[in-house]
Amino acid sequence: MSIIARDKKPKGGGQSPQFKMRIDPALKEQLDAVAAEEGVSLASWLKELAREALRNKGIDPNG
Repeated sequence: MSIIARDKKPKGGGQSPQFKMRIDPALKEQLDAVAAEEGVSLASWLKELAREALRNKGIDPNG
């Protein structure tokens, strides 16, 4: 019987690059509320919004 050891970390560290921005706390509160209504995180909601904006410009989003 042999045992194969695997690296449990996903390739690339498992994380996408971070994008940080500063927004007014009142605006963040509104964005958080809309994302919560849709049952997603704010990050997921913003990514989908960005993909939609690219599609509206005729660009097929990568990722």
